[in-house]
Amino acid sequence: MSEQNVNTALSRGNNTKNKILKTSLKLFSSKGYKATTVRDIAGAMGLKQSALYNHFKNKDEILETLVSELTSSAIVQIFADKEAQELHKQGKSLLMSIATTFKLIGFDGQNEALFKLLMQEIYRNERIREIYNEHFYQENVKKLSGIFFSMMQDEMIKSGDPLLLANEFFSPLFFYQMQVSLLKLDKKSTSSVVSMFEKHVDLFWDNIKLEKQNTLF
Repeated sequence: MSEQNVNTALSRGNNTKNKILKTSLKLFSSKGYKATTVRDIAGAMGLKQSALYNHFKNKDEILETLVSELTSSAIVQIFADKEAQELHKQGKSLLMSIATTFKLIGFDGQNEALFKLLMQEIYRNERIREIYNEHFYQENVKKLSGIFFSMMQDEMIKSGDPLLLANEFFSPLFFYQMQVSLLKLDKKSTSSVVSMFEKHVDLFWDNIKLEKQNTLF
């Protein structure tokens, strides 16, 4: 076989593998991992099960591959596109951009499906729990707590427990994101919830910002 034919075969194989992952993610996030069978996945793609096994040895391996994608999903990579140096000086606008990331997850098919998979499998799958604890909690929550600490040092916000503040900021965003997913699942309007992301930031910032005192001499 010529080098060109080998490259073409590899490209086709990768395309099929990616389609299997995409189809599996859609089924796992809608039906649930346990309820989805290899036959379901192959049938949705118009493939024979034997063809699917050419790429993955079983359903668990498909899930493991999808789980690895969680580490690069928007829910985990919240600060990936932000300059680390003096990030705290952005103040409220930084918090608003984080809230917007959460809101947009519900309107991006790939990230929404990964979020649903995370929520469904976090109690069953130890690897997913590790990803959540290491990549979301250890990195994002602690990074935001460090940002809050810097804001306190610069007298932008009131003094307090920065780690507690980070948890208090993130928690409602998870709740609103879950509400968006549930409303979309039932084909109901999300308009009543999507505005809550910005309202949360407004209320949160108003409660923590440090008002500058005018001193009279």
